[in-house]
Amino acid sequence: MPLEIACDESGSEGEKLIGGQTDVFAHAGVRLSIEEAAGCLVELRRRIRSPAVEYKANHLLRTKHRRVLEWFLGPLGPVRGRAHVYLVDKRLLLANELRELVGGEALPGDELLAAFNDVLRTRNRRDPAAGSFFTMVGDTEELRAKAAKLRGAKVLDPLVPAVLRAVEYWSEDGEPVFLVHDEQPSLKGERLAEIESSPGLAGLKFVDSRTDPRVQVADFLVGVARRIAEDELNGNGDTILTGLLEPYIDSASLWR
Repeated sequence: MPLEIACDESGSEGEKLIGGQTDVFAHAGVRLSIEEAAGCLVELRRRIRSPAVEYKANHLLRTKHRRVLEWFLGPLGPVRGRAHVYLVDKRLLLANELRELVGGEALPGDELLAAFNDVLRTRNRRDPAAGSFFTMVGDTEELRAKAAKLRGAKVLDPLVPAVLRAVEYWSEDGEPVFLVHDEQPSLKGERLAEIESSPGLAGLKFVDSRTDPRVQVADFLVGVARRIAEDELNGNGDTILTGLLEPYIDSASLWR
């Protein structure tokens, strides 16, 4: 039997990498049995004591539940050593692509990054946003050709790379993995085919997180991980929480 890993994401806004609702994309996988995950949810309910029908990561992130969050992430918690989190600083991802296109070492400003993001997202080369970008960096046929090539070759949405990395991470000892993933309407067609052809993947099933306690636990983890990472990225980090998150973070993450 392949190893079953339950996954969820937080902060996915497609190819919109700047100017959206989130600065960090996070993807988490947990290795728990259904019974273990159900027990974790029962314990979280016991500790949080909220009348809410469905618990989400924001329950754990409330100040009054700080001790519960520290327990959840800590060495005696239910997911330590059994979970993996892949983080992406979306602004840094976009900046790296821009530097690859035009060169330079300095981190580009937000206005230029936003215009560049529009260029890579649009399929219309005459889009006004594209004109804005080329005005900023120098409008040449060579640069337009490079941008068109980049736009056609890459999908900026970090979700597919994150799922592929999850497969790679959990199968690195040679055991194939079966992913149970929260429903993702964007994963279809060529994007889904790319994932399904990944070495190490035994299978992939999409589920409603409310029907699988393992995915619910992954939802808790990925939600708090993204928030902790964003706070750290924006200069509002919590040293204790960042330290508790550190053991979960994939070394391949594009963060900090």
